[in-house]
Amino acid sequence: MVDVGGPVHYLDFGGPEGAPVLVGVHGLGGSHLNWAAVAPYLIGRSHLVAVDLLGHGRTPTAGRSPDIAGHVDLLSGFAAEVSDRPVILMGNSLGGLVATLTASAAPDRVAGLILVDPALPSARLGMVHPRVLSNFVLCCMPGVGERYLTARRNRTSAEQTVRRVLSTTCVDPARVPAEVVDAHIALTEAVDREAGDRAYLASARSLSWVMARSGSMVARIDALDLPVLHLHGARDRLVPLAAARRMAEGRPNWKLEVARDIGHAPMLETPAWTALRIDEWFDGAGSIALSRAGGSTGPEPAIG
Repeated sequence: MVDVGGPVHYLDFGGPEGAPVLVGVHGLGGSHLNWAAVAPYLIGRSHLVAVDLLGHGRTPTAGRSPDIAGHVDLLSGFAAEVSDRPVILMGNSLGGLVATLTASAAPDRVAGLILVDPALPSARLGMVHPRVLSNFVLCCMPGVGERYLTARRNRTSAEQTVRRVLSTTCVDPARVPAEVVDAHIALTEAVDREAGDRAYLASARSLSWVMARSGSMVARIDALDLPVLHLHGARDRLVPLAAARRMAEGRPNWKLEVARDIGHAPMLETPAWTALRIDEWFDGAGSIALSRAGGSTGPEPAIG
């Protein structure tokens, strides 16, 4: 735990002494465990820590607001707590948005961005799976969202909850390592699920508001002056690949890599591919980020 206006939980996966700090930022309803499958591949040349956002995992809200602004404040403060040098932020889905806005708000604290199927604003989002859309609409309706999540929580076990999420975010949930799935189930059993649902609703509603104000958000992304690696699953049902391609257009500092037959969470479904793309980026365009974060820019493969 560290103190950023209140307790903040994170998991330190380790890494070489003096290595650049890589901060994993999970998505909506996720936790630090979302990076557990890819972590062993990344700690060869990075010091990986994974944070729990407000009301997620083991980080309580403790009087703080689990909206986008609250998550950005937490991540900015957390980056300063875990490193005296700029860090590289690695965010999935909602975490990609939070990481990007943190880089905009605190550019001196961020050396580069690795965005994994990020939920970033776009003028045209494209097709979204009907089940995903209906779930999001229900959650965002005051009163309705609370009743919907309460009913769902009361009729599903921790294991059913984890497997439902994986079935939505992955093309083939069986690709996720069994021990990582078990760890997600154990964490879900241990935490206060009702409090987690309240944070989920606040985050989802705030995300909807940010997406609705896409013009100002896109302008902030355009103003970023740092290298960006964007990894995206070709069969993502939550953030369509077409939106990812539009995001990369006209941005010379932005590198898009697409994982075939993979969904919304490549770091869980194909961790080796995810790590290899990151390693190649570190040896190429991302070497600037690695250097700013205090790491070597020479070849040092994370995968043997």
